[in-house]
Amino acid sequence: MSTTTPLPVVLAGARGHGRRHLANIRRLQHQGLVRLAGICELNPLTDTELDAFAGEMPEQGSDFGALLDSTGAAAAVICTPIPTHIALALTAAGRGVHLLLEKPPAATWADYTRMTEGVREAGIACQVGFQSLGSHAVPAVGELVRSGAIGTVRGVGAAGAWVRDDAYFRRAPWAGRRRMGGTDVVDGALTNPLAHAVATALELAGAGTAEDVASIETELFRAHDIESDDTSCVRVTTAEGLPVTVAVTLCAEEAGEPYVIVHGDQGRITFWYKQDRVLVQRAGHGPEEAVHGRTDLLENLVDHLARATPLLVPPERTGAFMRVLEAVRTAPEPAVLPSGAWRAEPSGTGDGVRRVVHGVDQAVATAADTLALFSELGAPWARPSEVSAP
Repeated sequence: MSTTTPLPVVLAGARGHGRRHLANIRRLQHQGLVRLAGICELNPLTDTELDAFAGEMPEQGSDFGALLDSTGAAAAVICTPIPTHIALALTAAGRGVHLLLEKPPAATWADYTRMTEGVREAGIACQVGFQSLGSHAVPAVGELVRSGAIGTVRGVGAAGAWVRDDAYFRRAPWAGRRRMGGTDVVDGALTNPLAHAVATALELAGAGTAEDVASIETELFRAHDIESDDTSCVRVTTAEGLPVTVAVTLCAEEAGEPYVIVHGDQGRITFWYKQDRVLVQRAGHGPEEAVHGRTDLLENLVDHLARATPLLVPPERTGAFMRVLEAVRTAPEPAVLPSGAWRAEPSGTGDGVRRVVHGVDQAVATAADTLALFSELGAPWARPSEVSAP
């Protein structure tokens, strides 16, 4: 147990994905590092939902600023709908409250800029919730690349093939939307569920900041009856001329673990970022596999405040990702895949239905392998790319 005073934390958004943050806060509270001082939800959590905190119940309310004031919170975790991130982040910054802000940090480049400026002016610490960047595999891969283990890097590819049914897109009013009532949402496959694939690929390419991006090509499609993309690829050309291609789908034939490949002229490194697993394949060596540890981002924020440990994911480290999000946001509407390009199947859970794009698993994997876009691979449902420069 820690001998220091636990850091008082307010959690904004404690249901859905927020339940993971709730459990993580409980873990760190047990270690004496934090104390759950408050929960901001439109509908308060029940005693059953807060059973793990029995005897030390947090204050609850729907007014985030008022809750920060009444609890004396030193830090806040924001896990609310994407369009609300900017207002809540600036509310916390205005009170000097440090932040763990879920990804994507904002729904537009302009909001991201406002947030980073507000954080800087307030002098608070802000961590963006790309958990994969807390993996110890990230610096390990970086060291392998620098040591010349796979020769000269030729590019980085990433693949994500997930299965999501129609219920997934009904889970919240903003799910599967590009905008709501004139407000940007950008809840697409590249920018939210598989955003880690984009951010991790850019990081392993040494291109995490906005200045590292030279140009962006997008190909956005949708099989489900939604606004946003559910099957997409993007190719970023870095300022150093390195191609970074990310191909993803929520309409996979079979769900798989997402991964990033660093391609060298003498080998490759594959990183399954949810598993912290790395496979090195190179000339003159047998395959080498390792599983790495991971630093929790809230724990890292606490260490940063207590001991000046560097933040793992400060906002500037997500600038390149936000350039991609902005390119997706401003791209033409995702192309609707014709009915012949997909089939409907029972989801396997409840009475849900999922849509499966024919051959998409192979297309996603081949894009990561070859750094080509869907249209360049000859996918019958893919149109030529549209290039947008930041």
